Amino acid sequence: MQPIKNFTDELKLYAFYDAMQEQLTQSIYDDMPFKDRLFSLLQAESLTRQNRRIAQLQKEAKLHERTARFEEIDFSASRGLHKPMLIDLFSNQYLQHNRNIILTGPTGTGKSYIAQALANKAMIHGHSALYLRVPRLMQLLSSARGDDEYLKTLAKLKRIKLLILDDFGVSPLKAGEARDLLEIVEDRTNNSSLIITSQLPIQEWHSHLHNPTIADAILDRIVHNAYKIELQGESQRKLKSKKKEEIEA
Repeated sequence: MQPIKNFTDELKLYAFYDAMQEQLTQSIYDDMPFKDRLFSLLQAESLTRQNRRIAQLQKEAKLHERTARFEEIDFSASRGLHKPMLIDLFSNQYLQHNRNIILTGPTGTGKSYIAQALANKAMIHGHSALYLRVPRLMQLLSSARGDDEYLKTLAKLKRIKLLILDDFGVSPLKAGEARDLLEIVEDRTNNSSLIITSQLPIQEWHSHLHNPTIADAILDRIVHNAYKIELQGESQRKLKSKKKEEIEA
């Protein structure tokens, strides 16, 4: 067995070797045709690599809601969610067509949760994702501006298939910040997807982008190629807190 282990280690087929060890100790495999046993070994290796890749993508994505998923989304009528549209989005078709998603609504209505659930679904299918609050993104770019790190940061963001920009419009962008956002949006147009969450209605975004010309350029690239979801109703955090109090009472 050692020569086989040496080869599987050299080829990094660790799961293949472990699955082979299991086959040798389980009588259920004795009457299985060779091609089926080989297929089972290769399948074990492939599945392990996929899971390892997903785990790495999730680590790099920096999500706050790593377990967010479609099945946990509340489709109560008062929220303004259109379930068929969400089902379509969770098929990842928007990623294949490099389209964007805009989630707007009051604080606590679940915008970030839905965005991160979409990111988790994307990563299960091998797409890279990254979650950033817009204020934090601007801090990162501001501190890097003027040296090579700035260009490296832009290049890194460009490679991400799904970029989530959370809390857009918390405060108006300064001139340099608006230009930074335009660089990011321009890099991604027709190449990858954005999910933007905001408490502001889309019609109010223009005034938060400092320069009208830059604002026109940014919105033209984002809004016209986006699915738009406007959430309504009470804060989901508040409702969960009420339910918890009722249960504990």
